[in-house]
Amino acid sequence: MASTARLALCSAGALSGLAVEAGAGVCHATPVYAGHSWHRATFRLEVAGSTLSRYLRDLLVAACPGLQPQALPRKTVTQLKKRCCYVSLDFEGDLRNPARHQPASFCMDNGCSVRLTSERFCCPEPIFQPRLLGQAEPGLPTLAFRALQRVPATLRKRLASTVVLAGGSTLFPGFAERLNLELEAECRRHGYPTLRPRLVAQPGRGTAVWTGGSMVASLQSFQCDWMTRAMYQECGSRLVHEVFN
Repeated sequence: MASTARLALCSAGALSGLAVEAGAGVCHATPVYAGHSWHRATFRLEVAGSTLSRYLRDLLVAACPGLQPQALPRKTVTQLKKRCCYVSLDFEGDLRNPARHQPASFCMDNGCSVRLTSERFCCPEPIFQPRLLGQAEPGLPTLAFRALQRVPATLRKRLASTVVLAGGSTLFPGFAERLNLELEAECRRHGYPTLRPRLVAQPGRGTAVWTGGSMVASLQSFQCDWMTRAMYQECGSRLVHEVFN
């Protein structure tokens, strides 16, 4: 067992920084210093890849009244999302101006063709604006800023210099650029003009946690992080927190 934030940073060759994870089930913004996750400064967003897939299906059904939800199985919608969707750098402007839309067609397994227009950039937008799904919490850039804000001022610039993206939902074209723009805007808006976050968006960030896990497991120091069955049977679940914190 290990912190996914720590493993994400390890995949980028870092022990300190801010891990911004957006996977299938949840998003996290977690500061990590010297290999230890900062739990009290970690923020969570209940919007991620699975939520976006359901949202895309709803958008397509709304755009095509003759299209039945059962004609869009989860696997097909996930393929659509991965191949066709992108993050807008000016969502409101793109939404108002149809000339900016970049239509794309997708042929499903049953031979039917689906045409996407604004759905392409509307699908990932709830990560930045959860209110589109009726949720009150702020978007991922705001949570990332709050995570930096909560760490001691002496460490803030150091952690901001390594903002590592991880998870399949960070792979949308335009995701890193939009996150960078909004994170910098948050810093300026709240009186941190000298805080300049630097994003690390590696091509293999979709599997960054697994890559980091393989790296950590190969270290000599990892051998003391094992918890055996005998240890667990003797001490119970409290040992999990004692060993891995």
